[in-house]
Amino acid sequence: QVQLVESGGGLVQSGGSLRLSCAASGFTLDYYAIGWFRQAPGKEREGVACDSIRSGSTYIDDSVKGRFTIARDSAKNTVYLQMNSLKHEDTAVYYCATGPTYVSCSVGNFRYWGQGTQVTVAS
Repeated sequence: QVQLVESGGGLVQSGGSLRLSCAASGFTLDYYAIGWFRQAPGKEREGVACDSIRSGSTYIDDSVKGRFTIARDSAKNTVYLQMNSLKHEDTAVYYCATGPTYVSCSVGNFRYWGQGTQVTVAS
């Protein structure tokens, strides 16, 4: 059974940092594409960072480029989203997601989703 559990969200001041974790179980993360998405109130869910070892692809959205990085820990079967220089507009629920084939960092291309973790950046 594929399961993703996010953690690490919280309240942070503008300019601060957070690291989100996504622990995977029921499958080997390295064989799958993984992505971090976010959804702010009243907005559509959007791709923030995605990675696929099999396709050799890493995508970072322009809105977070230079501030966010995605990384995997194969031994822990966990993926991270390191978020630095946070801005108020980064406030959202952050989700990790996975799927067997990477096409693009779009919601429809990912099959399994975590429950989400809230990130709030105070201005």
